Amino acid sequence: MLRSLSANAQGAVIALAAFAVFSVHDVLVKLLGGTYAPVQVLFFTVLFSFPLFTLVLIQKQRSGSLRPHRPLWTGLRTVSVAITGLSAFTAFSLLPLTQVYAILFAMPLLITLMSIPMLGERVGIHRGAAVLVGLCGVLIVLRPGAEPLSLGHFAALMAALCGSFASVIVRKIGHEERSAVLLLYPLLTNLVVMGLALPFYYTPMPVADLGVLAAIAALSLTGTGLMILAYRTGEAAVVAPMQYSQIVLATLFGWALFSETPDLGTIIGASIVIASGAYVVWRESGVRDDGNQPVLRTRSRVETGAAPRVSALMNDRRNPED
Repeated sequence: MLRSLSANAQGAVIALAAFAVFSVHDVLVKLLGGTYAPVQVLFFTVLFSFPLFTLVLIQKQRSGSLRPHRPLWTGLRTVSVAITGLSAFTAFSLLPLTQVYAILFAMPLLITLMSIPMLGERVGIHRGAAVLVGLCGVLIVLRPGAEPLSLGHFAALMAALCGSFASVIVRKIGHEERSAVLLLYPLLTNLVVMGLALPFYYTPMPVADLGVLAAIAALSLTGTGLMILAYRTGEAAVVAPMQYSQIVLATLFGWALFSETPDLGTIIGASIVIASGAYVVWRESGVRDDGNQPVLRTRSRVETGAAPRVSALMNDRRNPED
C-alpha cells in the first residue's frame, strides 16, 4: 500500500508510525513513574538499551580510538544529554502528557535561537518572530503567576533547554567526532551516574515491571529505526512536522489511561508552539544554498541517552568508514 504513495507521503506515514511508537514509550515511562523514581526507571532503561547499542556499534567498520577530538564540547554534550534524560523522565512522571509535549515542542525554537551564537547561523526576521511567538506559547502553557510551577514544569523546561543545547553541539562538532563517541558517552554517563544514585531511590521491582523497562528500551530503538527510514524516504521538511502528531496521541492516551484532560491554556499554548515550530521548519525548507537549517538537520527528537541519535546513525549509513 505504501508503494502506491509518493516518496514524501511514504516518509510522512513512516514518521507518524515512529512517533506513535515514541508516544507508547513515553506512556510506559509515565506508568512506571507513578511507582518508581525517575532515576531507577532511567537506569534500567539504559541498562536494557546497552545490548541494543552494542549491536549498533559493532556494525561500524572503522577501528579507532573512542577518545574525543573535541573533549570540552563532547563533555558538555554528554552532561547535557544526561540532564535531559533525567529531566524528561521526571517530567513524564509528574505532568500530564500534553503539557510535557507542549514544552518539549519548543525545542525547534530553542535550537534556532542557540544556533545564532554557537553556529554563526543567520536567523531572519520571519524565523526570529516565530521563535518569540513560540516562546510566548510556552509561557501560556506554564502560566507563571497564575498557577504554581512544579518540579515537573521545571524538569520539562530543563529537558527542552538541555536537549536543544546537545543538538546544537552535535551540529557544531559532528563532522569532527566519530558517531560512536557521540552515541556511547551519554549512555555510559547515564549508566554510571544513575547507578551511583540508584541505592538512594531503589524500590524492588517485579519481573513484569522489568519487562516493561525492556519494552521501553526496545520501543526507543524501534522508533529510531523508523525515523531513519522516514528521513531516507521523504524530505526532512515533510518528515519533521510529523512529530506534532504526538500532541493528539498524548491527549488520547492521557484521557484513556490517566484521566487527563488538557485545559484551555495548555491547548492554546501548545497550538502556538506547534504553529511556530512548523513555521520555522517551513522557512528552513526554503534555504538551499547556505545550509542554514539547524532544525531540519537535527532530525532526532529529545535525546535522553537511552537510544541512538537518528542523525548519527544516518551519517554512518552514508559513510561506513566514519
